[in-house]
Amino acid sequence: MKKLSKLEAVLWNIAFPGFSQLLTGQYIKGLLFVTLEFIMNVNSRFNSGIMYSFLGEIEKAEAVINYQWLLFYPCVYMFSLWDGYRTAMPEGEKYSYLPFVFSAYMVTVGLMISPKVTIFDVHPGPVFLPMSFVIPGLLIGFLIRWVLVLRDKKMVIRK
Repeated sequence: MKKLSKLEAVLWNIAFPGFSQLLTGQYIKGLLFVTLEFIMNVNSRFNSGIMYSFLGEIEKAEAVINYQWLLFYPCVYMFSLWDGYRTAMPEGEKYSYLPFVFSAYMVTVGLMISPKVTIFDVHPGPVFLPMSFVIPGLLIGFLIRWVLVLRDKKMVIRK
């Protein structure tokens, strides 16, 4: 079984959920993530939405996307990222899931509100608005993780 660095594991899963699991020999889990990503991607018509969004045709992106399917995507995607990271992280690392969890929550919220949000007369749509919500999700998750790690250190010092 190949050992990946944390960064390598996350980057492979950003490219396609399940890749780092396949690279580390976790074939069943990797195939499950690849299959789930494929099913959600096809049924949500996400690739068409991405294409229209990058072409600046946000209304077409909104019309083509099936939100019922796409709402599953952020959680599976972030879980796959976290799972790849978890496989590569040091044994004692704690609370590493928090940035991934909060990013999944925030991207899902961004996706839900994307049809209604316009910022400075720019309508980011169902691709760019949820993508921008990754940043606050990561910040919230890292902040909570930092607070919990500090709390744990103080508890160890008191003992």
